[in-house]
Amino acid sequence: MSIKDLFHPYKKSGLGYQSRSKRHAFFMQLINKVPKPIKLLDLGGTQNYWESMGLTETNEIRISLVNLQSEKTTYSNFISLVGDATDLSEISDKSFDVVFSNSVIEHVGDFGAQSRMAREVARIGKRYFIQTPNYWFPMEPHFLVPGFQWFPIALRIWFIRHFNLGWHQRTKDFKRARDLINHTRLLTKREFRSLFPKAKLYEEKIFGLTKSFIMYDGWD
Repeated sequence: MSIKDLFHPYKKSGLGYQSRSKRHAFFMQLINKVPKPIKLLDLGGTQNYWESMGLTETNEIRISLVNLQSEKTTYSNFISLVGDATDLSEISDKSFDVVFSNSVIEHVGDFGAQSRMAREVARIGKRYFIQTPNYWFPMEPHFLVPGFQWFPIALRIWFIRHFNLGWHQRTKDFKRARDLINHTRLLTKREFRSLFPKAKLYEEKIFGLTKSFIMYDGWD
């Protein structure tokens, strides 16, 4: 089995699929306790993700997808919105029953941008469920190079310009490579806790190592 297959979220024999399945189960335990119908806002999500959870074509949950560009939707309980997760000022306070985000906060920019996203999550959601990879997990999850997140920035840019890495194709353009690095900032446990100080922390583990974190609040 290749490294990509091992960490692919939809390859049933891989670690990535097993990890995501456990995350799904944990989330469903929480959301099944929420009164229906549910208004859910998914920051950076896709319809395909929710198809894998069986939450399509239902009147019990309406899912709004927020992305920088419009996402294609084909189910009646989905709506696509164009927006920036760090500035959702057009959305009023506590207007969604649940705010959800899966592996997005590490892509919004520097720690200041991540802080702005966290504030928006807490402001607009009665509950939230935010997942992100662990900076200290030895396999970097986007480029699938061990310890890649610990390399100097210049070296990471060089690798991206010369090799296909993980889920990314090689790009010779220096600016594109630099932008990709600047928008892939993994968080430590301490940093993630500081973004959501009132939330509970759940750690996803593989072989005893923490692969990613989930901060969740408002479910009690």
